[in-house]
Amino acid sequence: MKNKKHIHYFIAVTLALVGIANLQSCNKKLDDAYLNPNNPIEGAIEAILPNVINQMTSTAAPPTGGGGGSYGPAAEAVTLGKYIQYWNSYTTGDVYDQMGGVFATTSDVTGIVWAMHYYGIGPNAKYIISRGTAQKKWDYVGVATAIFAWSWLTLTEEHGEVIMRQAFDTERQQFDYDQQADVYDSVRVMCDNAIAFLNRTDGAVSATNLKYGDNYFYGGDVNKWKKFVYAVKARTFAHLSNKAIYASKNFADSVIKYCDLSINSNADNAVQKWVGGNFSGTNNYYGPYRSNIGSLRQSAFIANLLTGTNTESPFTGIMDPRTPYLINENTNGTYKGVVPNLGNSGLGTSDQPKNFWRAAFSSVSVTADSGRYIFNNLAPFPMLTAAEVMFTKAEAAFRKGNKALALSTYKRAIELNFEMLTTQYQSRIPWVNLITPASQAAYLADPKVVPADANLLTLSHIMLQKYIALYGHGFNETWTDMRRFHYVDLDPSTGKKVYAGFTPPATLNIYNAGKLAYRCRPRYNSEYLYNIPALQKIGALASDYHTKEHWFSLP
Repeated sequence: MKNKKHIHYFIAVTLALVGIANLQSCNKKLDDAYLNPNNPIEGAIEAILPNVINQMTSTAAPPTGGGGGSYGPAAEAVTLGKYIQYWNSYTTGDVYDQMGGVFATTSDVTGIVWAMHYYGIGPNAKYIISRGTAQKKWDYVGVATAIFAWSWLTLTEEHGEVIMRQAFDTERQQFDYDQQADVYDSVRVMCDNAIAFLNRTDGAVSATNLKYGDNYFYGGDVNKWKKFVYAVKARTFAHLSNKAIYASKNFADSVIKYCDLSINSNADNAVQKWVGGNFSGTNNYYGPYRSNIGSLRQSAFIANLLTGTNTESPFTGIMDPRTPYLINENTNGTYKGVVPNLGNSGLGTSDQPKNFWRAAFSSVSVTADSGRYIFNNLAPFPMLTAAEVMFTKAEAAFRKGNKALALSTYKRAIELNFEMLTTQYQSRIPWVNLITPASQAAYLADPKVVPADANLLTLSHIMLQKYIALYGHGFNETWTDMRRFHYVDLDPSTGKKVYAGFTPPATLNIYNAGKLAYRCRPRYNSEYLYNIPALQKIGALASDYHTKEHWFSLP
């Protein structure tokens, strides 16, 4: 996390968006006497915020240069989504299909969220907070603080120990790592601070002005930003379900409280939107224009779960009406997926699913924008949804022992996901496959899906339906959930795996030493070039570091 690079990235982004900032001159008196009208003294925070928001999925260098790289969770999930079997490679021998990590290589793969946080979001969010405070634009300060809180939580849940107290210190060349528990505590403080700023109406607060920097996310609506913050705070409690403090401090109550204050309607979903055109950063990362997912194919796990062919699932034998919205059929009209590390092995030619742009299984590129769901150029990309919040609340109610609340909230979560799909992702679905009120009602009326008796609801019901609702876009949350359940933990109510039918790869990478993946190593192109003593302290020089379990998932 070399700070010289941070500064260069900040300057590059500012250059691309608002012109060259007035850097410190060797002759300040001359600068003061002859101000250059084409060289603004400071970057407008209204022009910097759009790039910060764009980093939350995955940005690209602006057309005028600077701020390079595709940073963000959407880019990271291309690789790490294989761990949770959202998708897998269409060929054999993929390292991440084998739950492997990065070792003995200079690759920055699995370091994309690290770059997002320390190079993309961090310096710019800090600048917005600093300048927004000076200008009394408390709404901008609140939004930047909210994004920073989200970014810190996303970072630590991917990497574990991270650099927090010494981060962005331009006087340092080496940095110490902080414990994950401290990061969690700090994120909660940031959430509280963000709410306090977003509640302010004095100074230069203006919904119209906020919209200049927030046009394609929340449109300058501070009430929606507050709901976003509460969702982040709910996550900080929900993700500690394995720890003794969860019960001793009544964290389930905290989860329910903050979920109730958060996103309860699809109208409040945190969604990235795109304008398209001939520039990568204005198109969906998963669309054919950016051509980032040509080698990915839907997994057998999601295909079997949706089609009812997962014999361990509570939903065995039930065809989910959402299937054609979320995944693609094969040439014989059925839905199959690939098994990790096997590619097309075991799939007959007619069983090989179309790729995510609806071309042949063997095709890795498509010129036409023909993808469904989140896989086309202009598709809105959900980041935090009402369905996720409701499933999070349902799990907390279940753990608290309030089965009636858990069941009603669980059902509402499924309804919200149906609603999101039918209002946002219906345009490319053939009319014969459209979800109708009748097909949705029939699905929800099936007692295998929504038990008639609240006492029959299980963790497996909740977590599998949450997996479906977050499929494709909710990588960070889903991976955190699956690690909380150690991928294969049993549901005490059924004696089967919570993630019923989920099977880790038969062949794990040689560096895993027989263990599953739990974290990513820090980004190579900063930490492993200069911060070796600190890496050694946290064990990050070990070849199996990516299998070291996180604090949040330990008892």
